[in-house]
Amino acid sequence: MKRWPSVTLFTVTLFVLWLLLNNTLAPGQLLLGLVLTVAAALATAAIRPLRARPHHLPVAIRLFFVVLLDIARSNIAVADVILGPAKRRFNSGFMKIPIDLRDPYGLAALACIITSTPGTVWAGLTPDGSTLTIHVLDLQDEETWVRTIKDRYEHPLIEIFE
Repeated sequence: MKRWPSVTLFTVTLFVLWLLLNNTLAPGQLLLGLVLTVAAALATAAIRPLRARPHHLPVAIRLFFVVLLDIARSNIAVADVILGPAKRRFNSGFMKIPIDLRDPYGLAALACIITSTPGTVWAGLTPDGSTLTIHVLDLQDEETWVRTIKDRYEHPLIEIFE
């Protein structure tokens, strides 16, 4: 019975998506969507061996808005690099960041955050999980990037998932 809440959330999400994609509330679509989403949730439960245990909803909400703000800022910075004067010098490159986050769901969230922010890409994680490699489009100060990743993203994710 412990798995029921996660299956329910997954099922409800799929059901709502089904209704939005079909753009109808016809009884047949409601029934078909419910049957398909319940079947999909039950079928995929066995292939999800690790269960996410997120905590601290206010921290997650704050992180969400921090990421949205950073994505907006990064869009402007990337546009400046691309559309700015041709003489402007930018230095792209790879850098390594030591990380303390070990939860697989937290690492997946960190990968999504970094990759969805324009100008940065998650490039790898060492086998022991202690060092993250990212690529930055305009790498001016590595220490600033380390502090940004650790303070703005990693610490809240540790609080949420560990």
